[in-house]
Amino acid sequence: MLMTIPDSDTLYAALLARDPGYEGQVYVGVTSTGVFCRLTCPARKPKQANCRFFDSPAACLAAGFRPCKRCHPLAHSDPMVTRLLAALDADPTRRWSETHIRALQIDPSTARRAFKRAFGLSFLDMARHRRLAAGFTTLAGGGRVIDAQIDAGFSSPDAFRQAVIRLLGLPPGHLKKSAELTADWIATPLGPMIAVAGTHAIHLLEFFDRKALPKELCRLLKDSHGGLSFGRTPLIDRLDQALTAYFNGSLPKFDLPLRQPGSAFQQAVWTALQKIPPGTRLSYSQLAQSLDRPEAVRAVARANGANTLAILVPCHRITGADGALTGYGGGLWRKDHLLTLERGYTDQKRTSP
Repeated sequence: MLMTIPDSDTLYAALLARDPGYEGQVYVGVTSTGVFCRLTCPARKPKQANCRFFDSPAACLAAGFRPCKRCHPLAHSDPMVTRLLAALDADPTRRWSETHIRALQIDPSTARRAFKRAFGLSFLDMARHRRLAAGFTTLAGGGRVIDAQIDAGFSSPDAFRQAVIRLLGLPPGHLKKSAELTADWIATPLGPMIAVAGTHAIHLLEFFDRKALPKELCRLLKDSHGGLSFGRTPLIDRLDQALTAYFNGSLPKFDLPLRQPGSAFQQAVWTALQKIPPGTRLSYSQLAQSLDRPEAVRAVARANGANTLAILVPCHRITGADGALTGYGGGLWRKDHLLTLERGYTDQKRTSP
């Protein structure tokens, strides 16, 4: 995400100065309020620890932030866009569809193109992000998980199951009620994640919108001979608690049993990734050198991309040779958020007696 814009300290200074030089290029999401703004917003400025910087409104919405009502970061000159945004503001938890758009006497195709040009995502995608954000707001306020499921679009555990089945492209009868592997949904500040665990190990943890997720799930099914059920297990409960502590800034390292099939080289890369301390960044070249395979930079990059245990096996700590953020299956905006979060762990270590 932050490959072509300054670091967080520079952007925070610009936020305090209400610098118009970043207008349309950088936005700030405030974790304490769940709102995202222009850097020129007249509202009272938040603490730096509560700021997350993004390069587009689409990235802010995908991260679960809602638009500020003072600086209106989604304001647009197109009357049709303005009308749809007003309708969304009036009913952000609705499951918007093309039928609803037509009911406003707006052509869905025209709306899709206009929103893509203006914000980089369609109106229906924007509506989905707003609905998800409502779900995470419920959780942050101490609401029940079932309330968050309803707000986020998983109206029931069965809705989550159906979503996974659609990802797999399988008929419901193909899945078992009691199987070797169990899947469930975990809400995080960066979006919903799917966790798959067996009795003794966690096999997968991925953001639900990762493009490679269907293939990863199919490989898991094949590895377990098609055995996948849905629900909570003690190990998934442990994982949920650990992720909560991690995002709260109180758990820099995970102590959970993990398993993902791979070649000996891939296993070596994944093991090396887990040895990188929070707040530390390595390049692909440095990781290859740590394995005594300096010529295997591309193979290291492929193994990094094949990791199916997001956050737990911290492939997000790998950057380009110049320190720039590089590809991350969960999205560069999430990678930036994770690295910023983990910088707090480094600061804690430095200041501890």
